[in-house]
Amino acid sequence: MRILYGVQATGNGHISRARAMEPYLRQQGAEVDFLFSGRPAEQFFDMQAFGHYQLRQGLTFVTAAGRVNYWQSFRQASVRQLWQDVRQLDLSRYDIILNDFEPVTAWAARQQKKPCIGIGHQYAFLHPIPMENANLLSQGIFRYFAPANYSLGLHWHHFNAPILPPIIHTTFEAVASEPTLVLVYLPFEDQQQVLQLLSPLTEYQFSVFGPGLPAQQLGHIQTQPPSLDAFKQTLARCSAVLSNAGFELISEALQLQKRILVKPLQGQMEQQSNALALTKLGLAERSDSLNSAVIANWLHNDSQLRQVQYPDVARAICQWLAADTPDQAASLSKALWQQVSGF
Repeated sequence: MRILYGVQATGNGHISRARAMEPYLRQQGAEVDFLFSGRPAEQFFDMQAFGHYQLRQGLTFVTAAGRVNYWQSFRQASVRQLWQDVRQLDLSRYDIILNDFEPVTAWAARQQKKPCIGIGHQYAFLHPIPMENANLLSQGIFRYFAPANYSLGLHWHHFNAPILPPIIHTTFEAVASEPTLVLVYLPFEDQQQVLQLLSPLTEYQFSVFGPGLPAQQLGHIQTQPPSLDAFKQTLARCSAVLSNAGFELISEALQLQKRILVKPLQGQMEQQSNALALTKLGLAERSDSLNSAVIANWLHNDSQLRQVQYPDVARAICQWLAADTPDQAASLSKALWQQVSGF
């Protein structure tokens, strides 16, 4: 089976899911090529697992100071380039297209009548899950940005819909948590403002990962540029995670039973809905704005939140793909949720 796997690269979560899927696809005997879009080539890192992958411009959203800038997103979007990439992408050698909300491969598959299976968190929004600030625009984006013949939506709970638990990419053995170590990942915020917020909280050690940050120690704050291994190691060792409300990092933090505070990206319906779901499920705490007092109160509050454990969803999906039963997503969903503990 020859597979082209299209991955939206705007956030690292989509790439992390592809990392989890890749070895299991190979185990099933699939020949897999990867195509990424939505990020400049120079901003990719630690991509060796994907071999000679392809890049396209795709589409993305522009953010500034923790908020989506729709005007700049529209100005920078090159629909003409997108459709040129769609028309020029030759899918004749592939049997199936896998898609994690990536528009070039999705629309090329539709034009060339290739079977396309969407796997990702965004496809969960095609079902009646908790949503905040949903409107016709957001629903149109989820439905038409990267359409698929079959879709496997991922979420932290099934919400009585045929969606799956998260695909979680963890590569390190469980280690003892360091009680005062906090992982901070707020890539859509002003990084200097983030450091200012953490500066007074000297009782804790903060490991801050973010675009443009150098690797340096600033007293109780360590800053680091994006790095796969360093990030995963810190996630394993920390006791708490402060982040935006992206899906994949939160999923990994939940699996490792970390305390979580999310600050959803303002104007981004998906992240706001994620924050809503986390609080409804009792999995994490939420703050729509951050200051030193908010962070301190969260760190000092040792109330116990719900703990969950998810099965190896990536392995199950790849076995399901090998069985060639794309119309039986409901059965796959039921079987996987029966393996989840904590609900």
